[in-house]
This record gives sequence, structure tokens and C-alpha cells, in this order.
Amino acid sequence: MKSIFSTVVVCLLLTGTYAQPPESYYDNTVGESGYQLKTTLYNIIKGHKKKTYDELWGFFDLTDMKGDTLWDMYSFPPLVGKPNPYYYGYQVTQCGTYKMEGDCYNREHSFPASWFGATKNKKPKPMYTDLFHIYPTDGYVNSKRSNYPFGNADKTELYASQNGSKLGYSSTNKELGKDIIVFEPIDEYKGDFARTYFYMATRYQNKIASWNTNSLYAGQVLDGTDTTVYQQWYLDLLLGWHKKDPVSQKEVDRNNAVYLIQNNRNPFIDSANFVQRIWGN
Repeated sequence: MKSIFSTVVVCLLLTGTYAQPPESYYDNTVGESGYQLKTTLYNIIKGHKKKTYDELWGFFDLTDMKGDTLWDMYSFPPLVGKPNPYYYGYQVTQCGTYKMEGDCYNREHSFPASWFGATKNKKPKPMYTDLFHIYPTDGYVNSKRSNYPFGNADKTELYASQNGSKLGYSSTNKELGKDIIVFEPIDEYKGDFARTYFYMATRYQNKIASWNTNSLYAGQVLDGTDTTVYQQWYLDLLLGWHKKDPVSQKEVDRNNAVYLIQNNRNPFIDSANFVQRIWGN
């Protein structure tokens, strides 16, 4: 049954037109701005088709392939002059255990699961299985990222992956009055993750206001509201990443693929202008 579904999805993606949003998908957003627009987008994309955590393994070949290997934004492409140590065949090199980069890939909650209250015995749905923020990533690099916020690591590096993603200290958050540890992806993917976070702020605006108390790191980023959602230092960071790294074909293709699986979309990939209309100044 799964193979039939995969074949259908691939055929639809190849035809292109079927993967785009319906013509009237965003009609209700015309003339809106600010948090009114955000609420309208929430009503459009809420209630998506929920999947199980195990099912996610079977969707990555539709959402995250780069040729014949999975597209890992934490480790690909390798730095210039360095060989690519990774080859993640679909459902072949799943973690499992790992000792170093390149051993295996796993299902990374780019918006950490602990931030929305997930624990070993509690996996809140639909956040825990929402493909829009779950990416295949190298298991070892993912363990280094842990639950730290994304950010600009502008001080001493604690770790750097093969493609230049790094864990380090950032003094960007002046409100805390101290350096914090952040994980910085390479420039090529900063906009991808920023638009992922704008999606999370919108898709879960009915829940996200209380998440800032779930963990230390969530408290460093979230402001306890369902409007701005992020503290000002983090909102500035995301807006900067969004502007400097525009929507790529990779994001467009992934958005279309996830739409066929979950029946909702990331509006900020479909129209980057939505970001400015809601959070811009």
C-alpha cells in the first residue's frame, strides 16, 4: 500500500500542477496584515493529516532526496576541498547507534520536541510528527545540536560539522545579559529554518503561548504570546535569515511534497511576503 502511495505522489510531483495549492487557497488573506493575517493563515493550514512517527521514515524519499541520497542540511554539502563522507540511502542508514558523522541519519525536530513538551513517554500530536519541521539529519551532528536554539555562533566554537554547521556561543541575546549556546546552520539553509519557525508560530498559534516554560532553551527563544511568539532578539535573527537566504527550489519542492502527504502548506514558502506582512516593520 505504501509503495502505491509513493508512486502516486511521485507522479503528481513530476506533473507539477497537482502539487501547487488550490487557486483559492490564500484568498482569505487578501488585504490583511499583522496578526490578523497570521490568524487567517492558521485557519487555512490547521487540521492537517496527522501521521505516526514511524511513518516519517517512509516519507523522506518524497520530501528530502538529493539525487540518490537524503538531503541533510546539517552536513551537506561538505566544505570546499573536503570529500563528502555521507551517503544516506533511503531507509538503509537509519539510526540506530552512531559514533561519528556519517554513520546514520535520524528524524530531527528542527523545532526541538522538548520545547512543545515532548518527553520520553509523552509525544504531543500533531507537533511531534509534523513533517514541516522534521528533517533527515546526521545522527551525530543532531546529537551535538541537541535542543539548543538556532543562532549565530559568533564566539568560540564547541563543534563544527563537515559542512560548516557549528555549535558555539552567541551574545546576540542581550536581554539575557549573557552568552548562550546556539547551533548555526550554514548560510545556504538559514532561510529554510527561519521559514520553518514562522510556520510553527502560525500552525500552532493555538498552543504555542505556553511553550516558553517547557524548557530552558524554549524560554530563551519564545516570548509566551501567540502573536509575536518569539523574543525580539530571536525575531530579528529569523527575519535576517529569511531576508538573506530567499526561498530555494529545494523548499518549493519539499513544500509541494509535504502538501500531498499532510494536506497543508508552509505559507512562508509559497509567499515570502507573508513574513513581512505579519512581523515586518
